Amino acid sequence: MTTFYLIRHAMNDYVGQALAGWLPDVHLNAEGREQAARLAKTLAGAGLTHIYSSPLERALETAVPLAEASGLAIETREELGEIRTGNWTGKTFAQLEADPEWRIYNQYRGGTRVPGGEMMIETQARMVGEIVRLRQAHPRGKVAIVSHADPIRAALAFFLGMPIDFYPRMEIQPASVSVVALEEWGPVITQMNAVA
Repeated sequence: MTTFYLIRHAMNDYVGQALAGWLPDVHLNAEGREQAARLAKTLAGAGLTHIYSSPLERALETAVPLAEASGLAIETREELGEIRTGNWTGKTFAQLEADPEWRIYNQYRGGTRVPGGEMMIETQARMVGEIVRLRQAHPRGKVAIVSHADPIRAALAFFLGMPIDFYPRMEIQPASVSVVALEEWGPVITQMNAVA
């Protein structure tokens, strides 16, 4: 059995305001740095064996205190990155509300492509595919994955056997931890959206 700790990056100034997507130089704010430090203390006794992260700064900055506390190196994987938000990258939610494509996307994410970006099922496929590869690489590991809200929700929907369009029903807060154990016979979600 491999246990995965799916961690959303901690707070930054884009959360709840705009779509950061793959914008460079989106860093944790003061609240986020405090959250990352608390998260490291919370998971200090988890017995982590590996830490993987999205290559985006906000994820890496969340992973650093955890790596320091556990004595592990951080390995980056592009597959764990945020959904590619294409033409919407950097736009505020107020700006997006006026876009009819945004409304369609939020009604039917399973079959709607972000203009110039990804479909949610593509994000789900790369996220779940990487988790499965990591399970094969670490069959008895306790693996931390620092990623983003949408990829984490998409992976949880997959492991729950839920349609991708149900994934907005799950809340994944900044610096939260969701735990998925991949048994030989299938997945077990033992914790969702836990915040220290």
